[in-house]
Amino acid sequence: MSSRLGVDVGGTFTDLLLFNEQNSELRLLKTPSTPQDQSIGIMNGITQLIAEAGISPSEINALLHGTTVSTNIVLEEKGAKVGLLVTKDFEQVLHLARSQTPGPLAGWMIMEKPDPLADLELTRGITERVSARGDVITPLDEAMARQAVRELIDAGVESITVSLMHSYANPDHERRLRTFIEETGTDIPISLSSEILPEFREYERTLVTVMNAYVGPAMRRYLANFEDKLKTIQFSPHVNIVRSDGGLMSVKRASESPVHTMLSGPAGGVSGAAFLASLAGYNDALGFDMGGTSTDVSLIQNGEPLISRQTSLGYYPIKVPSVEVHSVGAGGGSIAHVPMTGALRVGPESAGAAPGPACYGQGGDQPTVTDANLLLGRLPPRLLDGRMNLDIKAAEDAVGKISHATGLDLHQAAQGILDIVNENMFGALRLVSVQKGLDPRDFALVAFGGAGPLHGNAMAILGKCYPVIVPPTPGVLSALGFLYSDVKNEFAQTFVRNIGDVDGSQLSAIYERLGRDARSWLREEGIDEQSQEINFQADVRYFRQGYEFALQVKPEGLSNGGLADLEARFGDAHERLYGFRLEQPVELVNLRAVGSGQVEKISLPSFELEGPDAKAAAVEQHRVYFDGSFLNANIYDRKLLRAGHHLVGPAVVTQADTTTVIHPGHVGVVDRYLNILISPENMNA
Repeated sequence: MSSRLGVDVGGTFTDLLLFNEQNSELRLLKTPSTPQDQSIGIMNGITQLIAEAGISPSEINALLHGTTVSTNIVLEEKGAKVGLLVTKDFEQVLHLARSQTPGPLAGWMIMEKPDPLADLELTRGITERVSARGDVITPLDEAMARQAVRELIDAGVESITVSLMHSYANPDHERRLRTFIEETGTDIPISLSSEILPEFREYERTLVTVMNAYVGPAMRRYLANFEDKLKTIQFSPHVNIVRSDGGLMSVKRASESPVHTMLSGPAGGVSGAAFLASLAGYNDALGFDMGGTSTDVSLIQNGEPLISRQTSLGYYPIKVPSVEVHSVGAGGGSIAHVPMTGALRVGPESAGAAPGPACYGQGGDQPTVTDANLLLGRLPPRLLDGRMNLDIKAAEDAVGKISHATGLDLHQAAQGILDIVNENMFGALRLVSVQKGLDPRDFALVAFGGAGPLHGNAMAILGKCYPVIVPPTPGVLSALGFLYSDVKNEFAQTFVRNIGDVDGSQLSAIYERLGRDARSWLREEGIDEQSQEINFQADVRYFRQGYEFALQVKPEGLSNGGLADLEARFGDAHERLYGFRLEQPVELVNLRAVGSGQVEKISLPSFELEGPDAKAAAVEQHRVYFDGSFLNANIYDRKLLRAGHHLVGPAVVTQADTTTVIHPGHVGVVDRYLNILISPENMNA
């Protein structure tokens, strides 16, 4: 027997999902996280999971690990002491940064500009210069370079970043500096910008390379320690680390490029959402991941999550490929309040895990979204399969503050809290759909996370995005997404030219080289030729425009009308997003090869459809508040539902990791993969 294990480390819980490749059985476990050393919580979970499953460690052949180690290092400012080597007179590149400041009006007055991750006193300028075309203008001053390296090492730096002007066009000087550092014999970690991000824009390239050096030493220690702990229990699976773009890479690669793991957790959730949406027959979907403090929304098109070339972590822009996720401060713990304007507000403040919502009985007394759901009957009085009792009286007292301040009765106040938080979250959904020129009505909605299924139907009502797809295990979808991920990496070259000034054969030669680099990397990751897939892209913009679009290209067709087609597709994309197109030259910016190594995918079991009658899964009836009045609703146990069952709203479905609400006038249909698909009753009539 062989199994694969997905591990997702969150702030409160570590989720483990074990997939048995023989019988497609899924076994999940949630164990408390250990922020001081994430590997402790993982090992506790692995030990418990192996014991519960009755298997030996050797039967698990792959471990896929999403980690927040690098993210926490940056947010907590606990990274390495970084030395920085730059081109002379560009020592302040991290301080100059970008001119944009946060809104609203006068946002610059309250902006908290972060300190650079590499101190100016540990930055050295080296005499050298390369042009944007890669020509050497000023040779590298080797004596000066050796002296700068020695000064940084004597100053006690723990890692060194090398980021020279236009090194993306010619990396020779950076590679020469690496040789000088290695000759010192200190075995200090080295990050070259020409390897981490070989693209133009000096600030972003320098920042992401410095960030790689900043988190590198701690990430290396963590991964080495993790592998050592696995060996102590005779556990030796093939370990892959999840990238921010939802791909996988080996522990060795993650140690070299930890900056690519910054958003691995959210990436897993979106990958899992894309997988289950495709299984349900919907390749276009919106991901809706609602937790206790925030909600993450994402876009899935043609079965693939939307990938962004730049994201942010705190105040730092990070130019690495990552799943595009938008977050809003709205969750189950979001606190409702009435400011002096008299208008009800919800969030972004949250009650968090401690003390939590008032109904948790842990000392919280502020009204939260969870308290409102309980008062309206949308949450059962017992959670976690009956292991957690909720305090209805405490929820009444808390929401009563809103009732008193607004003049509404208790249940109207609770409904108001839900209406406002739903609108806040729908605003985030608009960012990934309407703002990109897309109609939400053309997408399904995948509701996951601890509170996603509780509000998914309400989101669909606002956006008319049906069906709402509730996965069998919404609370551990990130771990499931890891099990569906492929090995992945990107290789790029900046090539700034007007499309009219280049010929297809010139571009094809560059793409051929990038493709070879991608295939070589995949071979080193243990992916054979038959499992390799290479896709090619070009970043395109109008001449002198500030930002660009990434579009798919076929190198073999560039000499035969492919460039004209690329130009036309860019115009269409620009008009769809911004509402207009321009009559001016179109410019290439970056050329890119995306290499994927297809790994063996998990295959969820498919069940024969039974009759629509779900009475056997109904465990009780409960009164639930909708549209100003209480209605009788069946409460269903998710474990008792079978493929083919129809759940007519209003209805509530309970399970260990979440609660699903089906509104009046809607019906939930359990599909062959045990997803619940919620749609209006008359939608398919």
